[in-house]
Amino acid sequence: MIKSVKPIFVVLVFSSLISFSFIEKKDPTEKLVPGDKAPIPVLENEKQTLDLHAGEGKYTLLSFWAGYDAMSRMKNAELCHALKNSDRIKMISVSLDRYESVFNAVVEQDCLESSLCYNETGGRTSELYKEFGLREGFANYLIDNDGVIVAKNVSAGDLASYLN
Repeated sequence: MIKSVKPIFVVLVFSSLISFSFIEKKDPTEKLVPGDKAPIPVLENEKQTLDLHAGEGKYTLLSFWAGYDAMSRMKNAELCHALKNSDRIKMISVSLDRYESVFNAVVEQDCLESSLCYNETGGRTSELYKEFGLREGFANYLIDNDGVIVAKNVSAGDLASYLN
């Protein structure tokens, strides 16, 4: 009985080791965290640099979203509406939709301020997506006038503390 268990055990251990070698390892550290200097966002399709400076004592909220991602779209619209009458936080909304028509339809449907909405048609393959470490979904960054990230993934409720 023991002789037959030993080969089975060896096969199980060997197959486990092989299966672990095929598992994609994820980097547990986040790319950008509060306290880091935010990269300057550049839209590849338009070669346009987005200005993150909001003015002395003010913040910029940089929000990434896509029409196909319901959670990011909902959060973006909620933040945009919460900041509609604020002069202390400037919001820049960046869509990662590949098609301009989808971007335009979402901006209209969600009643977003079109002058503060931009589209990066490179989507998940764009440099912007990689620079901001958006691998596991979308995010937003609250950035001070010096370009330093103050907070990440803020909600509309969190913004009240920054406005006071």
